[in-house]
Amino acid sequence: MKKLVSILLSLFVLLSFASCAGSGSASYSRDFLDLFDTASSITAADSSQQAFDAHYETVYNELKTYSELFDIYNSYGDLVNLKYINENAAKAPVKADKKIIDLLLWGKEAYEISGGRVNIAMGAVLSIWHDAREYSIANPDSAYLPDMESLKEKFAHTDINDLVIDEEASTVYFADAKMSLDVGAVAKGYICEKISGFITENKIWQSALINLGGNVKTLGFKNADGKTPYNIGIEDPNGGYLAVVNAANGVSVVTSGDYQRYYTVNGEKYCHIISPDTLMPAQGIRSVSIISEDSALADVLSTTLFQMQPQDALAFLKTVEGCEAVIMDQNGEIYRSEGFEDMAQ
Repeated sequence: MKKLVSILLSLFVLLSFASCAGSGSASYSRDFLDLFDTASSITAADSSQQAFDAHYETVYNELKTYSELFDIYNSYGDLVNLKYINENAAKAPVKADKKIIDLLLWGKEAYEISGGRVNIAMGAVLSIWHDAREYSIANPDSAYLPDMESLKEKFAHTDINDLVIDEEASTVYFADAKMSLDVGAVAKGYICEKISGFITENKIWQSALINLGGNVKTLGFKNADGKTPYNIGIEDPNGGYLAVVNAANGVSVVTSGDYQRYYTVNGEKYCHIISPDTLMPAQGIRSVSIISEDSALADVLSTTLFQMQPQDALAFLKTVEGCEAVIMDQNGEIYRSEGFEDMAQ
């Protein structure tokens, strides 16, 4: 994908396997930086290092397939990925892999869930911010903010209804020739959920933990007793942890924050989450972590709530079943949803 940036994971997994799920198994882990433009890892219980390595390659290759299909920056031979779709879907409907169709359908659903705060059709706006951020990080002495008039002009081409998906024909078409897609706000959580299903359906591991750049998904339990959950520490932007979550089988923890991916202009930090209301980086919250059994939903909600004020974010969360949150505002004050304490140590 685009230039790799090695970042700290916003979620630190506290792994102390006394005895791993499955008789005679042990815990193994692999880190990787070459997918999804972020630091990721897979930890699982397996019978041996050799067995883990073989299973890891199977899972990694599936992740690589998603990474290449959802890439908006790079081409891979004749592969029809999102970059190809961005370049061609305004000319005529483009036949796309089912994985892409399913993601884009989820992107439309995410738009509705978030009240428009998560919009995969905002690629034209986000591209301007991406270019400014990349240039400014490489050239801090001449760092700059995008021109608002240019942002407004691009925003006129972000109507999610101009993304036309024919599920039966498996095609994608842009009704607006100046529209483009950016799935950064939905892809990692969605992939995390899909890969956990892939692991389960193919009986690869019974106990595993997938971490895609702070999008964490658990499978099974930490110990062989089938009762001990994984412990996932939610990072405090100022150091230490805001909480440690007991993440039982199938639980996801996803964090959005302003303290890892940002750039600086005239001493001011600008994060990577862009509000469609202001076309500027969202402000007010430093970190929001969502706990849910659905990693895809948690990813959407973390971005959605990050764009709100804390009390409004917690009120919004009450409208979504089965999700909890912990939030830190810019003053360091902590806000927790009503059911969060039941999941934390």
